[in-house]
Amino acid sequence: MTNDAAQPASSPAARSARLALVGDRSPDVVSHSRVPLLLDALARRDRLVLDAYWIPSEDAADDAEAVRGFDAVWVLPGSPYRSEAGVLSAIRTAREEGIPFLGTCGGFQHALLEYARQVCGLTRVAHAETDPEAEDFLIEPLACSLVGHEATVVIEPGSLAQSVMNAERSVERYFCAYGPTRHLDALRAHGLRFSGHDEDGHVRIAELPGHPFFLATLFQPELAGDGSRPHPIVRAFARAAVEHTARAAESQPA
Repeated sequence: MTNDAAQPASSPAARSARLALVGDRSPDVVSHSRVPLLLDALARRDRLVLDAYWIPSEDAADDAEAVRGFDAVWVLPGSPYRSEAGVLSAIRTAREEGIPFLGTCGGFQHALLEYARQVCGLTRVAHAETDPEAEDFLIEPLACSLVGHEATVVIEPGSLAQSVMNAERSVERYFCAYGPTRHLDALRAHGLRFSGHDEDGHVRIAELPGHPFFLATLFQPELAGDGSRPHPIVRAFARAAVEHTARAAESQPA
């Protein structure tokens, strides 16, 4: 990375934050290989430096403190995770402690699952990919798989998603075969907002009003373009991370 001292006097100082990447890192998951490109682009284009650490799902299960102390948590695709419990624990920590959170694809699915169980009291709901014999599903196979597809997302006015993306419609990339099907009214009634849908009305974006930054998408914004220009959602998430760092510093005793 270019030394800050070599930059013109008018160049804004880089801002940094610690990022937890939760998931089971694999060279076979395109999303995982895209992350380093995005981090480089954020540092180069936006002066947002994210010091990223991978947290395997099993580590998050073994250590309830795994993501505590980070400035942002990103639950990446790659389900079924080796430890569903670990992923859910990381999401719960980010939700309850006001840590900026982004969940994409599998991260979206598990954010809804965590909310249903811990906030709505739907303790028996399951993900069909990991518990196919369950009696009550929240996440089930999509009627039409979205693996390798692009599709339009309609974004609700006045939502976090709309303010971040600055658009009412967007064409996004998917690589998933599962999505939410039941209990959506219960999640809404308990405060979760579904702020993006496909053209048939199926949920594609969820957010949590009142949280500093809590956004989950069934699509994968990390796959937009070639990685050299981060998707607006990724850029907003990075900004939320450095703002969290600043708030934490201000709260420290002098």
